[in-house]
Amino acid sequence: MYTLQVNGISHTVDVPGDKPLLWVLRENLKLTGSKYGCGQALCGACTVHLDGHPVRACVTPISAVGEQAVRTIEDIAYDAVGAKVQETWQNLNVPQCGYCQSGQIMAATALLTDNPTPTDRDIDEAMSGNICRCGTYPRIRRAIHKLANGGV
Repeated sequence: MYTLQVNGISHTVDVPGDKPLLWVLRENLKLTGSKYGCGQALCGACTVHLDGHPVRACVTPISAVGEQAVRTIEDIAYDAVGAKVQETWQNLNVPQCGYCQSGQIMAATALLTDNPTPTDRDIDEAMSGNICRCGTYPRIRRAIHKLANGGV
């Protein structure tokens, strides 16, 4: 049995310790906004926050979560920075197919929370490993720069 804090709510789940956090979120808690992409922490579609830091939920075993607070895309609109990121994503039509965008938004929110005025290099480092098959990287960068320059 594991008790974890997800989006401010305590949940107890009876799962093996090696079950990835992504599958606990999707299967046990029915929070399906975080996506399965590669299962190897290479694509970023499964990105969630643990105590505000972006992590790949597909390779994070539930036993490693401990008392860290988990935040998913379902809750990010309740975060001041996350809400601005989502609004800017919509205003600039960042998503194309949208599959990777929950992970992109989670990574961008963590970046802008830690560094409200990132450089291109900061953006590249923070967003690296978040793959977008549609190639919306210029839109993502434009949205992050817009937020860094005063928001929407």
